[in-house]
Amino acid sequence: MTLDQILLQAAAPGGTGYSQIIFLLLIVVVFYFFMIRPQMRKAKIEKEFRNELKKGDKVVTIGGIHGRLVEIADKYFMVEIDTNVKVKIDKTAVAADATKALNAPVVETKS
Repeated sequence: MTLDQILLQAAAPGGTGYSQIIFLLLIVVVFYFFMIRPQMRKAKIEKEFRNELKKGDKVVTIGGIHGRLVEIADKYFMVEIDTNVKVKIDKTAVAADATKALNAPVVETKS
């Protein structure tokens, strides 16, 4: 039995080649809409968030360090974590804006 005969026998039960191509394209489309597109949207939102930060905002890094922005450059932030203690961090290391959380009104719940 040659390799050609084996391949022809394997392809025969699956139907036509068009149905297999359509199925493969369908998998790619589903993968795009459920995996790639949401990830691109999330990256866009994070980029806009980092671009909207301004000097004086309180931030939290991905490492859990809380600080205040004292300098903003193209690729990094200078964060003051204590009096006269400044750390240069990459822009992608900022995880959250603590200014909004600190300025939000406190809602008391009744027990």
